[in-house]
Amino acid sequence: MNRYAKTHVSEGARTELHDLLGLTGAEISINTLPAGESVPFVHAHKRNEEIYAVLSGTGTAVIDGETVALAAGDWLRVAPIAQRRLFASAGGALKYVCIQVKAGSLEDYTMTDAVVV
Repeated sequence: MNRYAKTHVSEGARTELHDLLGLTGAEISINTLPAGESVPFVHAHKRNEEIYAVLSGTGTAVIDGETVALAAGDWLRVAPIAQRRLFASAGGALKYVCIQVKAGSLEDYTMTDAVVV
């Protein structure tokens, strides 16, 4: 049995990696909003914070009524209860990764969780 999983993501509007990689601690999706389009709904979460990584393009996130500019290279963390919606600028598509994890669940990280073998 392999102790890893690999998949390839091709172009598309949205790809969720949960099932493709057998994720057990996070949900990760790769998303592309066409120019001038938006996520079709405002949403919040019960327990999961979201981390957005903008891969290309520009746009905005509206979080609890506040507009936040987004551009390639930006990273954005949104608390679970915050209401959010993303928009691509009229000039081009917005491509981003969204990582969902349970807020407050990180106990160790990088060097404190690593074991040299």
